[in-house]
Amino acid sequence: MVLWKERRTLATMRTRIKELRARYDLTQEDLAKKVGVRRETILFIEKGNYNPSLMLAHEIAKALQTTIDDLFIFEDA
Repeated sequence: MVLWKERRTLATMRTRIKELRARYDLTQEDLAKKVGVRRETILFIEKGNYNPSLMLAHEIAKALQTTIDDLFIFEDA
C-alpha cells in the first residue's frame, strides 16, 4: 500500500502478518478462517496488494494477539 505524504513523497506499508502467523503456527488458511475471509485475501494483504478495512485489520490483529500499530509498519519510500 502506498500513502501520500507531505510534499508528494510516498510512504509504503508492510505487514508483520506472515511473521506473526509463524509465531502461532497458523497457515494463511487458518488465519483466514479465524477472521472470516478467503485465504487469498490474507495472501494479498501480506504481499501489499490489498489494503484491509479497519475492521479487518482489527480482526487480524486480534487473531494474532497484537495491535494494529504493531501489525502494520509505515516507511518512507
